[in-house]
Amino acid sequence: MSDRVPMTPEGHRQLQAELKHCKSVERPRNIQAIEVARAHGDLSENAEYDAAKEAQQQLDQRMREIEDSLAGAQVIHPSEVSGDKVVFSAKVTLTDLNRDIEVTYQIVGKDEADLSQGKLSVIAPLARAMIGKKVGDFFSIKAPGGEREYIIEGIAFE
Repeated sequence: MSDRVPMTPEGHRQLQAELKHCKSVERPRNIQAIEVARAHGDLSENAEYDAAKEAQQQLDQRMREIEDSLAGAQVIHPSEVSGDKVVFSAKVTLTDLNRDIEVTYQIVGKDEADLSQGKLSVIAPLARAMIGKKVGDFFSIKAPGGEREYIIEGIAFE
């Protein structure tokens, strides 16, 4: 993987913890489920075995995704970033002009995104539209529900 994957230190720690959990808890549990299903006999008509093998494939795929992200990680410490423009790891306060409310998002890596915690993926259309903007800048994006308009109210690096 040649592309760098931007992430915050918190996101990096979370991915490491998820990978460790997959390897030390989920994988052994899955191996045990396969062994139990195998003990039931004929594998050609064993739904339990098929389900365990499918779960194994999904787990292996997720572990590969995490390992790829960690291998290409570019950890960016928000406290070490500054400036007057929106960049990765910034906490951005905006006014949503369509709903007349103020919202705050931190721009984080794709594996860290969680809107319920105000963490917006750097690849999300809203984040991409904010990158490079300054306080007071107006911008709009096309959303499934129509055009959305915003004004940047504040930028912080914490």
